[in-house]
Amino acid sequence: MKSVHRPASLTDQAVESIRASIVSGDLVPGELYTATELGNQLNVSRTPIREALQELARRGLVEIERNRGVRILSTSLQSLIEVFQIRLMLEAPLARRATQLKTAATAADVEQAYEAFRRAAEDGDPERVLRADRDFHRTLLAGAGNDKANQLLSEQRDFVLQTGVGTVPTSRTAQECFEDHRDIMEAFREGRDAEVGSALARHISHTASMLITQETRDRPEFADTRSAEALDWLVH
Repeated sequence: MKSVHRPASLTDQAVESIRASIVSGDLVPGELYTATELGNQLNVSRTPIREALQELARRGLVEIERNRGVRILSTSLQSLIEVFQIRLMLEAPLARRATQLKTAATAADVEQAYEAFRRAAEDGDPERVLRADRDFHRTLLAGAGNDKANQLLSEQRDFVLQTGVGTVPTSRTAQECFEDHRDIMEAFREGRDAEVGSALARHISHTASMLITQETRDRPEFADTRSAEALDWLVH
């Protein structure tokens, strides 16, 4: 039987619209919003909005306060560390598996994503670079054939974006972000699966360290020397 392709439901559309507003900063961390207010902004009825907020609460992006509304959550140091721990636990083995299962088609997809990343870095636009960075990771990991893991990782990246969008351009240039993936790509091209995993783990740990340092400038509570230890055991 042929698969049936259905358009996104109102709830799914509301989830993506609210999520995008959180990531962009249009919905401010710590602020309280009502379902009616959000529904009016999106021109959507209360039921899809309530369902969307329940999904976003499950992802850790908002907290529902009964009879009051929904509060946009601010990222804590502990939650940020846990996100990067999840990424290290999943992305490194998935990248190894994607390298082991590599075909001409999946290799071509990764090359295309890497080339798009290179062009974005040359252009220098931070938002375009961060999207290309995300797409490169997604495309590489898709080769492992685990859609559920990839979906979970996408949700974790959304959560991290709340810290201030990303390391570009605050902590590194667009070109530096791209170059930080070079050893991953070279190992993938040569089929060295163990090195792909270790290179990806190094990159994730490096990015986490940058983000924590970046946040510390405005949020002193992020200056916790134990944060490196919380990630190192997953890298070494």
